[in-house]
Amino acid sequence: MSRRLRAAAGLAGALLTLSACGGSSGEGGRADSPAGAGDGDTAGSGTVTCEWGEGSSANPYLTEVAPPDDVAPASGTTALRVTTNLGELTLILDRAATPCAAASLVHLTEQGFFDDTPCHREVDSEGLQVLQCGDPTGTGAGGPTYTSPTEVTGAETYPRGTVAMANSGQGFDGSQFFLVWGDSQLPPDYTVVGTVDEAGLAVLDEVAANGNDGSLDPSPGGGAPNVPVTIESVTVA
Repeated sequence: MSRRLRAAAGLAGALLTLSACGGSSGEGGRADSPAGAGDGDTAGSGTVTCEWGEGSSANPYLTEVAPPDDVAPASGTTALRVTTNLGELTLILDRAATPCAAASLVHLTEQGFFDDTPCHREVDSEGLQVLQCGDPTGTGAGGPTYTSPTEVTGAETYPRGTVAMANSGQGFDGSQFFLVWGDSQLPPDYTVVGTVDEAGLAVLDEVAANGNDGSLDPSPGGGAPNVPVTIESVTVA
């Protein structure tokens, strides 16, 4: 199954589904709230138990990474400082709303997973305005060898400044995430893990102004940024 973004029919404008490859042979549960992240959650004590799945063994683009601890914090926020060739962004991760996604991004950060990786796709259609990153291979097919649960309530929206996880279906989130630089019309199928700070939005505006090469038009849409965007390092702030 492809991790590349694919078109989604039946919604207004140039609505696109953001997906990422790596179907799983394990179970990746859908979480309607932090308490739904896993069977053994202990949300009352500020933690949840996350169910990590296994990425597809048929996908040669996955990078071997052990999953995080099963028990993840479920309160407060965590900041990731993302240094790119075009400037710095700070991502504020919401551990209370999406504890498993936040735990996975922190874990991958601590492994250096995102360092020296490209942001492989920019979209500037009327209904979707995003930069997608998090694939070390830059192909749209890469990620870790584990999957994360999709943490949605059905009320998610994707305004400017949103950080959300790409997926290859409910329960199959990986390492790829998208940064929303313009209000985007998407179904509530993608874990909204946090927000981008104002300085980061200025970087995204520069990426948007530079445009993309259209290599993925007409479907799934967009293409590689005309001015390459490289994540040089990510650290837990």
